[in-house]
Amino acid sequence: MNYNFDTIVERRNTNSLKYDFAVERGKPSDILPLWVADMDFQAPSEVLEALQKAVSHGIFGYSDAKAEYFDVIHAWFYRNFNWDIKSEWMIKTPGIVYAIAQAVRAFTNEGDGVLIQQPVYYPFRGMILANNRKLVVNSLTYTDGNYSINYEDFEQQIITHKVKLFILCNPHNPVGRVWNVDELTRIGEICLKYNVIILSDEIHCDFNYPGYQHTVFANIREDFAQITITCTAPSKTFNLAGLQISNIFIKNEVLREKFINEMGRSGYSQPNSLGLVACQAAYQYGEPWLKELRAYLLQNLNFVRDFLREKLPMVTLIEPQGTYLIWLDFSALNLTPGEMKNLIVDKANLWLDAGQMFGKEGTGFERINIACPREILKKALEQLETAVKSI
Repeated sequence: MNYNFDTIVERRNTNSLKYDFAVERGKPSDILPLWVADMDFQAPSEVLEALQKAVSHGIFGYSDAKAEYFDVIHAWFYRNFNWDIKSEWMIKTPGIVYAIAQAVRAFTNEGDGVLIQQPVYYPFRGMILANNRKLVVNSLTYTDGNYSINYEDFEQQIITHKVKLFILCNPHNPVGRVWNVDELTRIGEICLKYNVIILSDEIHCDFNYPGYQHTVFANIREDFAQITITCTAPSKTFNLAGLQISNIFIKNEVLREKFINEMGRSGYSQPNSLGLVACQAAYQYGEPWLKELRAYLLQNLNFVRDFLREKLPMVTLIEPQGTYLIWLDFSALNLTPGEMKNLIVDKANLWLDAGQMFGKEGTGFERINIACPREILKKALEQLETAVKSI
């Protein structure tokens, strides 16, 4: 390998949300964090060089992207997903959660139903409720360690609550499903039937484990593309979240205009100048780095699986098909949420994402970020083993 992902980079005292805000968030100062979805790996060297060049120039005025920016992104999605995007579809935002908020306001009115599939990334719920829309939930079905979609309930929720917008998480965070073409097609046909717009959050699209392939929802059929807002970003793939750049694609001109107008009302215009630089460099030069990163993450996943099987068999790994976030089922321990917090935070001294953050369907689960050097992951699992055996 050309890249050493075992290197531990000290992140404390860098204003890191992951490492430097434990006390402010009610956690012990020395807690080991494997929660928020950023990686403990440096971005590709080509990205760092591009940023250093931009910083050396020394002027950070209003910036926007030239044609080369789109060309690089187009090449990435065409090469990896056979998705032939057009430049006029692209809208740059400071993040996908921001884009979700704009979409909620652009395509629904107060009181309208917006559908999500819990357990799911909690800002979905937050943006719906913060904008006074009706939260509608089609709970994923959990059976024998696998998650699937209840299509009958999906359709009934749309009918009952007159749903106007569905927020799809693909690949799914936190359960790790990479939805296949058949599953996505069934969802799309139901949404078409009832004139439901789809916002497809595909930020984890570049992380699939062997045997699984991400499908861009809007690329399945033309009629799906006409009702879809596709949200992408280099932030998860190349660890660039703090540079605040996302690329949103809307083929339908009417929907695109509504989205742009809503952004205008929020006061946002030009993107982060360094975010543009990093995004272009990452998609242009970062593929070799990403290939090795995927291999390392697979090794980390295998390490977790083996560790649980040998030392913590009462904790169930929900086998992920994608993402670097793993979903662990602690329900065999029969602990209340308060007891789970005591186990994870007080006994194991770990900062994870408690499952109920993702909806009541996540109670008894924990989300763990495995995008870290194996030494850190090993330490975390050993702390968890000691804590579980203490009870």
